[in-house]
Amino acid sequence: MHNHANQDRAVLITGCSTGIGRASALDLAARGFQVFAGVRKESDGKRLEADARGTLRALLVDVTDAAQVRQAAAAVEAQVGQSGLWGIVNNAGIVVSAPLELVALDQFRRQFEVNLFGTLAITQAVLPLVRRRRGRIVLVGSIAGLAAPPYLGPYAASKFALEALADSLRMELRGWGISVSIVEADNVATPIWGKLADARGQIRADAPSEVQALYDEDVLAMQKATAAMDRTGMPSERVVRVIRHALTANRPKTRYPVGFRTRLAAWAASRIPDGIHDWYMLRELGLAQRRGAS
Repeated sequence: MHNHANQDRAVLITGCSTGIGRASALDLAARGFQVFAGVRKESDGKRLEADARGTLRALLVDVTDAAQVRQAAAAVEAQVGQSGLWGIVNNAGIVVSAPLELVALDQFRRQFEVNLFGTLAITQAVLPLVRRRRGRIVLVGSIAGLAAPPYLGPYAASKFALEALADSLRMELRGWGISVSIVEADNVATPIWGKLADARGQIRADAPSEVQALYDEDVLAMQKATAAMDRTGMPSERVVRVIRHALTANRPKTRYPVGFRTRLAAWAASRIPDGIHDWYMLRELGLAQRRGAS
């Protein structure tokens, strides 16, 4: 399992308390990577360090907390120095679920604070370290970033926004040989769905009960469906495998649709390969195809 080629490769993963982040952190540490695992609670970090085979250091990082983001980047830099950071896996995420007519705007903002602004904040903080290493950026997106379901509008909007972030970053960072990949998985059996609060908690305080009642039947069906996602989702190992590919392959893919429905949505969403999309976009904007500039 332990791969000596990975020994000097340091990666930072956010959202490692549970689910895909935790599984990915343990997987990469066991394969010889130097792993920095972002968690929000010290107890989660201690448990992760105790369970890890290989080099894993837990860092307290809530991606919505600017001071913690700065401290995490400084801690990583202190450890990796001039050799830089091989990769960052932006995995931290939450789910806000409510009818769009009724969703509390502060909840909608919170959805974006974590899934989008948090992803950008930590990426900005460590990009100089990634550039030093000609490293890799991996965003954990979702099938909901390709096809938006009802009652998960805030979540889907944040994941669609991540797709745009991935596209823009990929073109902007082309000159430094930094690869940008987005993982688009169908439902995964992780605690994120179980954590899904009763949608009522995410509804506007001033929403009239008779309007809420209009959605009762659908909301009940959605709660059943999300409870089932925990049980019927794919094992997180499938997602861990593609994250590993994005970090280790000589030619990482720009997109990793995981699961049949996601591949179907990806096929429907785009018939043009990203390389051709990028070439055309850059040409139209008069941006030179910078290759390997250091």
